[in-house]
Amino acid sequence: METTRHGAAAGDAGRPVSADWTIDQEWDSYTPEDHAIWRTLFERQSKLLPGRACGEFVQGLRDLTIDAGQIPDFRRLSDDLEKLTGWRVVAVPGLVPDEVFFDHLANRRFPAGQFIRRAEQLDYIEEPDVFHDVFGHVPMLAHPVFADYMEAYGKGGLRAQGMGVLANLAHVYWYTVEFGLISGVEGLRIYGSGIASSRTETIFALEDPSPNRVRFDLERVMRTLYRIDDFQETYFVIEGFDDLLALADIDFGPIYRRVSALPDLDPGSIDPADIVLHRGTGAYHKARRNVA
Repeated sequence: METTRHGAAAGDAGRPVSADWTIDQEWDSYTPEDHAIWRTLFERQSKLLPGRACGEFVQGLRDLTIDAGQIPDFRRLSDDLEKLTGWRVVAVPGLVPDEVFFDHLANRRFPAGQFIRRAEQLDYIEEPDVFHDVFGHVPMLAHPVFADYMEAYGKGGLRAQGMGVLANLAHVYWYTVEFGLISGVEGLRIYGSGIASSRTETIFALEDPSPNRVRFDLERVMRTLYRIDDFQETYFVIEGFDDLLALADIDFGPIYRRVSALPDLDPGSIDPADIVLHRGTGAYHKARRNVA
């Protein structure tokens, strides 16, 4: 089956007219089937996340009235979000160039793909769609500390791009915003959008014995490669969202220099300096490699 590409992944064909890559969401063009796919995805994730997603994520869903009824209208969603944390959601055709992405974040705009996956892609889609971007990301933007972290990340991304060290900072985004876990009074919980929007990874990240769960350490994370085509082999755990916001006050220059002199770490490796919360069996990925 041929895969339709969107945004930057589609090359010149996916580039919109606007320099910031924003487009009209064209909410009225969504079909009943589109809304039905949203409803299916929303309902099954909503059943899984209680007791697994952090309280801040669940509260964000409630505060923003993101529900099963229909794909949210970004204008109304943005009006509600802006009252809480000053953020807005802007529609883009799909993936956008790094500099565009960082500029949006630095100005409290979250670029969300406006297309939705097809019925045969319910469990996996290669590019982030409206369900991943809105259901997975936007609830956390209603939390003031996390919202500040995302703005700081955007500004840091623009600096890192200028310094030629973007890959290291991309690892931080991947292992926090996309696939982060948090520990607290509730126990181990999800806050990363890539987990929260995925039925299978929700269970795997928290409950499967295969992956490592390691205390977050900035330099360690910057050196750690990640999986883009499968479950993560290691999840990094913060103790609170203030841990993330504290990164905004760090001078990254010396850190980039230290990290660039060290080798990358494999996604499933354990470093001697790690604070290991759970040493995974690695069984899932071993079985996958054997099949391949």
